[in-house]
Amino acid sequence: MDTLSIGIIIVLLVYTAIGVLDQISIQIGPYTPLFAAAFTGFVMGDLTTGLLVGATLQLMTLGVATYGGATVPDFLSGAIMGTAYAILSGKGVEYGIGIAIPIGLLLTQMDILGRMVNLFWQKRAAKFAEVGNARGVEMSNVFGIFSWTLSRMIPVFIGLYFGEHVVNLINEAIPVWVMNGLKAAGAILPAMGIAILLHYLPIKKYWPYFIIGFALMAYFSETFSVLGVALIGLALAGIAVINQQNKVKEAAAPQPVAVTATGSDLSDNLYADEEVNFND
Repeated sequence: MDTLSIGIIIVLLVYTAIGVLDQISIQIGPYTPLFAAAFTGFVMGDLTTGLLVGATLQLMTLGVATYGGATVPDFLSGAIMGTAYAILSGKGVEYGIGIAIPIGLLLTQMDILGRMVNLFWQKRAAKFAEVGNARGVEMSNVFGIFSWTLSRMIPVFIGLYFGEHVVNLINEAIPVWVMNGLKAAGAILPAMGIAILLHYLPIKKYWPYFIIGFALMAYFSETFSVLGVALIGLALAGIAVINQQNKVKEAAAPQPVAVTATGSDLSDNLYADEEVNFND
């Protein structure tokens, strides 16, 4: 198996740092496995493998988030190294996914280490804040960013630079049945990720839309692509929003004043008045 050049390793390390910063700040996408694996595949000249590895890992992460500061598998680093190993070894997407999963689980410990190191900088920032040293608070936060990104960049560098030896050690250490189990998990976990996501969606309320999407992909997959089904879903969502807005407008519109007296009542009153005047 070939090794990566220093230039590609540096590019992937820079992307790792950008992904970590994105994950702890604005979260616009680079931290996700799909972006990370696709970028790795693009840099290494095999975008297709990167997209396939990243899409599978992305499905595994659906519904997974660091609620309350909980630590989750580091699929950012796993996606980068898994894609790189899949391309370098030439063993395909399943091999990359099977490597990315244990890497992501193993590097969970690096997330904990990064948080522990950041406690030191947080305490320093608190001390500087007590004495009104704004510059000290600012620099403490900057150093906290460095420690956080290094907790991912260092293992990624080791994995990419010593890639051939690392992969050989992994292949020798992991039994065949374990690798087969990881491949099976790679096929099951996307469905589990979707199930977790569906658990938080109002499926009971909007089940007709769910059935429409499922039927289109299950029975018309040769005709409809995922993009086509997504556009149909967008159109149905637009119709639902328009109908809801119309209902709100109708409810807010002023209602006409109801007339309590009927035409016959008015005529009877008129004749009654004329009769009274005649008698007078």
